[in-house]
Amino acid sequence: MRGVLITFEGVEGSGKTTQLARLGRWLTGQGYRVERTAEPDGTALGLAIRRLFEHPKIHPTPLGEVFLFMAARQQHVAEKIRPWLERGRVVLCDRYADATVAYQGYGRGIDPDLIRELNVRATGGILPDLTLVFDLDSREGFRRIGRRRLDHFEKEALAFHRRVRRGYREIHRAEPKRVRLIAASRPPAVVGAEVEAVVGELLRGF
Repeated sequence: MRGVLITFEGVEGSGKTTQLARLGRWLTGQGYRVERTAEPDGTALGLAIRRLFEHPKIHPTPLGEVFLFMAARQQHVAEKIRPWLERGRVVLCDRYADATVAYQGYGRGIDPDLIRELNVRATGGILPDLTLVFDLDSREGFRRIGRRRLDHFEKEALAFHRRVRRGYREIHRAEPKRVRLIAASRPPAVVGAEVEAVVGELLRGF
Protein backbone atom coordinates (compact mmCIF):
# COMPACT_ATOMS: atom_id res chain seq x y z
CA MET A 1 0.00 0.00 0.00
CA ARG A 2 1.27 3.46 -0.82
CA GLY A 3 1.34 6.03 1.94
CA VAL A 4 -1.81 7.88 2.95
CA LEU A 5 -2.07 11.34 4.47
CA ILE A 6 -5.10 12.07 6.66
CA THR A 7 -5.40 15.50 8.23
CA PHE A 8 -7.51 16.62 11.18
CA GLU A 9 -8.94 20.14 11.20
CA GLY A 10 -11.46 22.18 13.15
CA VAL A 11 -12.04 25.10 15.46
CA GLU A 12 -10.53 25.22 18.93
CA GLY A 13 -12.09 22.70 21.28
CA SER A 14 -13.54 20.54 18.52
CA GLY A 15 -11.87 17.37 19.80
CA LYS A 16 -9.77 16.72 16.71
CA THR A 17 -6.61 15.92 18.69
CA THR A 18 -8.48 13.40 20.83
CA GLN A 19 -9.96 11.79 17.73
CA LEU A 20 -6.56 11.62 16.03
CA ALA A 21 -5.13 9.68 18.95
CA ARG A 22 -8.16 7.41 19.05
CA LEU A 23 -7.95 6.68 15.33
CA GLY A 24 -4.23 6.03 15.58
CA ARG A 25 -4.81 3.33 18.16
CA TRP A 26 -7.61 1.78 16.10
CA LEU A 27 -5.54 1.71 12.90
CA THR A 28 -2.57 0.19 14.71
CA GLY A 29 -4.89 -2.51 16.00
CA GLN A 30 -6.00 -3.13 12.42
CA GLY A 31 -2.39 -3.77 11.40
CA TYR A 32 -1.57 -0.46 9.71
CA ARG A 33 1.77 1.26 10.19
CA VAL A 34 0.77 4.63 11.60
CA GLU A 35 2.67 7.87 12.15
CA ARG A 36 1.14 10.72 14.19
CA THR A 37 2.28 14.32 13.93
CA ALA A 38 1.04 17.91 14.24
CA GLU A 39 1.56 21.39 12.86
CA PRO A 40 3.47 23.45 13.51
CA ASP A 41 4.93 21.23 16.23
CA GLY A 42 6.09 18.36 14.02
CA THR A 43 9.74 19.48 13.78
CA ALA A 44 12.21 21.44 15.88
CA LEU A 45 11.80 24.38 13.50
CA GLY A 46 8.03 24.19 13.84
CA LEU A 47 8.25 24.22 17.61
CA ALA A 48 10.49 27.29 17.46
CA ILE A 49 7.96 29.03 15.23
CA ARG A 50 5.12 28.19 17.61
CA ARG A 51 7.12 29.77 20.45
CA LEU A 52 7.44 32.97 18.41
CA PHE A 53 3.67 33.39 18.55
CA GLU A 54 3.76 33.21 22.35
CA HIS A 55 6.56 35.78 22.73
CA PRO A 56 5.10 38.95 24.30
CA LYS A 57 7.19 41.28 22.11
CA ILE A 58 6.67 39.54 18.77
CA HIS A 59 3.50 40.33 16.84
CA PRO A 60 3.56 38.95 13.29
CA THR A 61 1.34 40.61 10.71
CA PRO A 62 -1.37 38.39 9.16
CA LEU A 63 0.81 37.83 6.07
CA GLY A 64 3.79 37.24 8.33
CA GLU A 65 1.80 34.48 10.04
CA VAL A 66 1.24 32.86 6.66
CA PHE A 67 4.94 32.81 5.81
CA LEU A 68 5.90 31.47 9.24
CA PHE A 69 3.45 28.59 8.94
CA MET A 70 4.61 27.88 5.39
CA ALA A 71 8.21 27.65 6.59
CA ALA A 72 7.16 25.20 9.31
CA ARG A 73 5.10 23.20 6.79
CA GLN A 74 7.86 22.92 4.22
CA GLN A 75 10.27 21.63 6.87
CA HIS A 76 7.63 19.24 8.17
CA VAL A 77 7.00 17.75 4.74
CA ALA A 78 10.69 17.42 3.90
CA GLU A 79 11.74 16.02 7.27
CA LYS A 80 8.84 13.75 8.15
CA ILE A 81 5.71 13.58 6.01
CA ARG A 82 7.28 12.81 2.63
CA PRO A 83 9.65 10.13 4.01
CA TRP A 84 6.80 8.46 5.90
CA LEU A 85 4.58 8.40 2.83
CA GLU A 86 7.41 6.94 0.76
CA ARG A 87 7.61 4.11 3.33
CA GLY A 88 3.90 3.35 2.98
CA ARG A 89 2.80 4.75 6.33
CA VAL A 90 -0.65 6.04 7.25
CA VAL A 91 0.18 9.58 8.38
CA LEU A 92 -2.24 11.33 10.74
CA CYS A 93 -1.56 15.05 10.99
CA ASP A 94 -3.16 17.45 13.46
CA ARG A 95 -3.65 20.55 11.25
CA TYR A 96 -2.06 21.02 7.83
CA ALA A 97 -2.58 23.14 4.72
CA ASP A 98 -6.30 23.82 5.27
CA ALA A 99 -5.60 25.37 8.67
CA THR A 100 -3.78 28.30 7.09
CA VAL A 101 -6.62 28.84 4.61
CA ALA A 102 -9.16 28.85 7.47
CA TYR A 103 -7.20 30.83 10.09
CA GLN A 104 -5.14 33.29 8.06
CA GLY A 105 -7.43 33.34 5.03
CA TYR A 106 -10.94 33.52 6.44
CA GLY A 107 -9.90 34.48 9.96
CA ARG A 108 -7.33 37.19 9.15
CA GLY A 109 -8.50 38.26 5.70
CA ILE A 110 -5.54 37.12 3.58
CA ASP A 111 -6.50 36.02 0.06
CA PRO A 112 -7.30 32.28 0.34
CA ASP A 113 -6.16 31.67 -3.25
CA LEU A 114 -2.73 33.10 -2.42
CA ILE A 115 -2.53 30.76 0.58
CA ARG A 116 -3.53 27.77 -1.54
CA GLU A 117 -0.78 28.60 -4.05
CA LEU A 118 1.78 28.91 -1.27
CA ASN A 119 0.59 25.62 0.20
CA VAL A 120 1.34 23.84 -3.07
CA ARG A 121 4.83 25.33 -3.03
CA ALA A 122 5.47 24.54 0.64
CA THR A 123 4.22 20.96 0.44
CA GLY A 124 5.70 20.11 -2.95
CA GLY A 125 2.19 19.09 -3.96
CA ILE A 126 1.73 16.67 -1.06
CA LEU A 127 -1.88 17.33 -0.14
CA PRO A 128 -4.18 15.20 2.02
CA ASP A 129 -5.90 12.09 0.72
CA LEU A 130 -8.60 12.81 3.30
CA THR A 131 -9.31 15.76 5.57
CA LEU A 132 -11.63 15.42 8.54
CA VAL A 133 -13.10 18.75 9.66
CA PHE A 134 -14.58 18.54 13.14
CA ASP A 135 -17.39 21.06 13.01
CA LEU A 136 -18.48 22.72 16.25
CA ASP A 137 -20.12 25.97 17.28
CA SER A 138 -17.29 28.29 18.25
CA ARG A 139 -18.94 29.30 21.52
CA GLU A 140 -19.15 25.64 22.55
CA GLY A 141 -15.49 25.23 21.61
CA PHE A 142 -14.58 28.10 23.92
CA ARG A 143 -16.57 26.47 26.72
CA ARG A 144 -14.64 23.23 26.26
CA ILE A 145 -11.20 24.85 26.44
CA GLY A 146 -12.04 27.35 29.16
CA ARG A 147 -9.97 25.67 31.87
CA ARG A 148 -6.71 25.31 29.99
CA ARG A 149 -4.00 27.85 29.32
CA LEU A 150 -4.91 29.52 26.03
CA ASP A 151 -2.42 29.95 23.21
CA HIS A 152 -2.06 32.87 20.78
CA PHE A 153 -4.98 31.89 18.55
CA GLU A 154 -7.25 30.61 21.30
CA LYS A 155 -7.14 34.10 22.83
CA GLU A 156 -8.73 35.64 19.72
CA ALA A 157 -12.27 37.03 19.92
CA LEU A 158 -15.28 34.85 19.22
CA ALA A 159 -15.87 36.67 15.91
CA PHE A 160 -12.47 35.48 14.66
CA HIS A 161 -13.25 31.86 15.49
CA ARG A 162 -16.63 32.12 13.79
CA ARG A 163 -14.88 33.26 10.62
CA VAL A 164 -12.50 30.31 10.93
CA ARG A 165 -15.44 27.92 11.23
CA ARG A 166 -17.03 29.49 8.17
CA GLY A 167 -13.74 29.04 6.36
CA TYR A 168 -13.63 25.33 7.12
CA ARG A 169 -17.21 24.96 5.89
CA GLU A 170 -16.30 26.74 2.65
CA ILE A 171 -13.33 24.40 2.19
CA HIS A 172 -15.68 21.46 2.62
CA ARG A 173 -18.17 22.87 0.13
CA ALA A 174 -15.41 23.37 -2.44
CA GLU A 175 -13.92 19.87 -2.03
CA PRO A 176 -16.57 17.52 -0.65
CA LYS A 177 -14.79 14.37 -1.84
CA ARG A 178 -11.55 15.12 0.00
CA VAL A 179 -13.00 16.97 2.99
CA ARG A 180 -15.50 15.29 5.29
CA LEU A 181 -17.46 17.38 7.78
CA ILE A 182 -17.83 15.61 11.13
CA ALA A 183 -20.39 16.89 13.64
CA ALA A 184 -18.22 17.31 16.74
CA SER A 185 -20.98 18.20 19.22
CA ARG A 186 -21.83 14.50 19.72
CA PRO A 187 -20.24 12.19 22.33
CA PRO A 188 -16.61 11.29 21.52
CA ALA A 189 -17.42 7.60 21.05
CA VAL A 190 -20.08 8.43 18.45
CA VAL A 191 -17.73 10.80 16.63
CA GLY A 192 -14.97 8.19 16.77
CA ALA A 193 -17.17 5.52 15.25
CA GLU A 194 -17.93 7.79 12.29
CA VAL A 195 -14.24 8.61 11.89
CA GLU A 196 -13.36 4.91 11.81
CA ALA A 197 -16.04 4.25 9.21
CA VAL A 198 -14.90 7.09 6.95
CA VAL A 199 -11.21 6.20 7.22
CA GLY A 200 -11.88 2.49 6.82
CA GLU A 201 -13.71 3.20 3.58
CA LEU A 202 -10.79 5.29 2.32
CA LEU A 203 -8.15 2.69 3.15
CA ARG A 204 -10.05 -0.13 1.44
CA GLY A 205 -9.42 1.75 -1.79
CA PHE A 206 -5.63 1.60 -1.41
